[in-house]
Amino acid sequence: MLSKYWSVLMVTAVAPLLWGTTYFTSTTFLISDHPLLTATLRAVPAGLLLLCIARRMPQGAWWWKSAVLGALNIGAFFAFLFVAADRLPGGVAAVVGGIQPLLVAILASRVLSERMSGTVIAAGAGGFVGVALIVLRSQAGLDLIGVAAAVAGAISMAVGVVLAKKWSDRHPPIATTAWQLIAGGVLLAALTAVFEPLPTSAPSPTNIAGYLYLTLVGTALAYLLWFRGIAMLPTRMPAFLGLLSPIVALLIGGLAARETLTWVQGVGVALVFASVLTVVSGSRRAT
Repeated sequence: MLSKYWSVLMVTAVAPLLWGTTYFTSTTFLISDHPLLTATLRAVPAGLLLLCIARRMPQGAWWWKSAVLGALNIGAFFAFLFVAADRLPGGVAAVVGGIQPLLVAILASRVLSERMSGTVIAAGAGGFVGVALIVLRSQAGLDLIGVAAAVAGAISMAVGVVLAKKWSDRHPPIATTAWQLIAGGVLLAALTAVFEPLPTSAPSPTNIAGYLYLTLVGTALAYLLWFRGIAMLPTRMPAFLGLLSPIVALLIGGLAARETLTWVQGVGVALVFASVLTVVSGSRRAT
């Protein structure tokens, strides 16, 4: 029988696996060139659905905590991510985002007094290199604004993850996840209204199906599992599991385009798995 640690770990890993389908879903099924609208339609309906299930509103300090976490983990993170993806070709945004597990580990050691070891640092560096080998292309260019947005997104999510762990209390994850999604979604809706025009045509049935999948599965379910894992595991664990997302995106993209894995990408996949397994096994021995 699986121990509680491993069962929680495996369930949490489902979240980045689902996020790995986001790029294919967005480029294949959704209305193109409306990233902020897509982010809003991911966050707000998912948050409202979870709120209906949780049937619990924030109380006291959780009103401002929800606003802070929603901005860091959802609103600001999505906005920075889309700016970076738009300005950084060749997967550079994903590479910069690969520093997030190391940032989380460093912040958790300072804020939460979680153990920080040379092994974790090495695993973080290995994961960063692995993601670079998976997604980076030789023709990829650098744009200072894009790089700054990617770094800001990684920092935003890292701080949000650590604070979500620090503030995890008696409230169930389904409630705190709902509050964050709604708060972040409201911020994204405001950004959409200011910076992005609405689509000129009505969504097709294919578009609607894509949005439903992204909202229900890629956001409501994925973030619920993610924040549940943050509350129950050492903070660095969900962050390192997030490195699995580019692997899923690579596999789906390869299957869709009928492309084979290059040896460089194979090395990257191996490095990512090695980094995740190193942290997983080390955390398990420490518990």
